Amino acid sequence: MGISTISSRLFNQQVSAAKKLAEKGPVYITDRGEPAHVLMTFQEYKKLTGTRRNIQDALSMAGVADIDFDPQRVNIDFRDVDFS
Repeated sequence: MGISTISSRLFNQQVSAAKKLAEKGPVYITDRGEPAHVLMTFQEYKKLTGTRRNIQDALSMAGVADIDFDPQRVNIDFRDVDFS
């Protein structure tokens, strides 16, 4: 897996070439010589971010209504604050 670097100007002119480079590894896209963006395949992005789900996705799963969930009630006591 190689890392490639191209300028944003070249990226704008040759998007398909940049996409082909991304198949081999991440492509750094520079603005005025400084790395500004990274192009990678969606599969590599998924590997990088893992398979984490958000709460909305988890609650919308089939059969979630059948799961017993009875959390304990938490009592939060308030206390006086001294601002002196």
